[in-house]
Amino acid sequence: MFRRNFLKTSSLAGITLSAVATGSCNLLASSKNKNEGTADDHFVLNEITIDILQQKMHSGEYTSSSITQLYLDRIAAIDKDGPKLNAVIEVNKDAMNMAFAMDKERKQHKVRGPLHGIPVLIKDNINTGDNMHTTAGALALADNFAPQDAFIVHQLRAAGAVILGKTNLSEWANFRSTRSTSGWSSRGGQTKHPYILDRNPSGSSAGSGTAVAANLCVVAIGTETDGSVVSPSSVNGIVGIKPTVGLLSRAGIIPISATQDTAGPMARTVKDAAILLSALAGIDTQDLYTLNSKGKAEKDYTKFLDASGLQGKRLGIEKDAFKGNEEMETLLKTATEILKSKGAEIVEIELLKELKDAGKAESTVLHYEFKDGVNKYLSNNAHSKIKTLQDVIDFNKKNVAKAMPFFKQEILEKSQGMGDLTTKEYTDALKLSNAGTRTIIDNLLQKNKLDAMIGPTNGFAVCIDLVNGDYDNGFSFSSPAAMAGYPHITVPMGAWKDLPMGLSFFGTAYSEPALIKLAYAYEQASKKRVAPKFKVDLLS
Repeated sequence: MFRRNFLKTSSLAGITLSAVATGSCNLLASSKNKNEGTADDHFVLNEITIDILQQKMHSGEYTSSSITQLYLDRIAAIDKDGPKLNAVIEVNKDAMNMAFAMDKERKQHKVRGPLHGIPVLIKDNINTGDNMHTTAGALALADNFAPQDAFIVHQLRAAGAVILGKTNLSEWANFRSTRSTSGWSSRGGQTKHPYILDRNPSGSSAGSGTAVAANLCVVAIGTETDGSVVSPSSVNGIVGIKPTVGLLSRAGIIPISATQDTAGPMARTVKDAAILLSALAGIDTQDLYTLNSKGKAEKDYTKFLDASGLQGKRLGIEKDAFKGNEEMETLLKTATEILKSKGAEIVEIELLKELKDAGKAESTVLHYEFKDGVNKYLSNNAHSKIKTLQDVIDFNKKNVAKAMPFFKQEILEKSQGMGDLTTKEYTDALKLSNAGTRTIIDNLLQKNKLDAMIGPTNGFAVCIDLVNGDYDNGFSFSSPAAMAGYPHITVPMGAWKDLPMGLSFFGTAYSEPALIKLAYAYEQASKKRVAPKFKVDLLS
């Protein structure tokens, strides 16, 4: 998602493209399917939470296997048929067996925790040592079976979760081309926006965002380098948590950046996201960044859910958020009034103005780290024929029609031309982007005595455009926390013309407890989550 910033070449371009974003696209929805454009969605598990599912399994009304089957049927009905959301790239053939095993344990009075028997979808750049592929959406990795689970998948299994399948994504986590289309991959095709089908669900965790919003699962896992958890969460009207880098292990996840990558929970409520975060966190010797979380990570993040958590808090709101789209401004003003009504004090800040130089350095850091990380990942996977980034580039050139039908691979090629991580260009850029951003954020927090910073997560969903690629949708607030490696939570802030938008809360390293408290209090006071209606286009 960071590459959206490259499109903001002038204020005039931003204003023009933001205006275009409010029009109708209708590129992929030329005719109505039987389930499109209807508000009559009577799926029995619609908007259900982890707590309610646990209650129903405890009472015997449902079992894990019956819940899992309902979600598999839901995926068949509206992801593969009907609106054809295309959020799930692969269903787990072992999902029902996992569910039966959890039911057996429950009958023996063994319940592992709140995720016991709960179906979860995970993004297709996260290793699973089973019958599912791990491809980052790339045809180049179409035959890739991971030798073992990623650490966070191991954590999921230990918690008793049922791995329902894998979600589609922007290919290579949106790090392939400067004019790519978010939510499209050569292996999985284009994921649709569940609210308005010809809109883009945002990337790179597009499939996870659409799946949670459309009730294809209870919760899902996405990954983020810059915006790829919070942006699809925002435009799909759900909650997303991008944790501090190092709170969750990245071992077994196809990388972009060692300093910015992290997985994160995506859910319909703050509580469900906190439950999933609790299960995923843990120290892993295969990811040395997790050693920094010792003594800082919490075993149970739900203990910070406090409906009065805004009382007496000082929140810094980005001044630039009040410029541009009038409908965004209206939603933001309403949100600030809610925050104030619950005891928060709002202070204007100008964070983005101070981060201009750091933002320019970010792309340099990512190009270097991508080459280094991908080469290490591919070289350690004996089950794939593709062993290097150059192999990926060569494969795509030999298979242009299938691998690159809409956009090319300039980012892959530029990354391949980079040196190693001792190169001065890289080390200088890293200091500016990573350490520099941390200093700026921490100084602003301390100077203004702030508990967190807030602002709209990003603009409204743009049209799917496979010809020109993604375009600017106005304001974006993902980069500061991403470059710093700091935690970031987005919560539904409302919608305009059925297009959702999220409100962001972020702060310093390992401030997840404070942010969860703030986000939950706002969620409970605002109640802005609304289920999608699968409208064909904006004019329907």
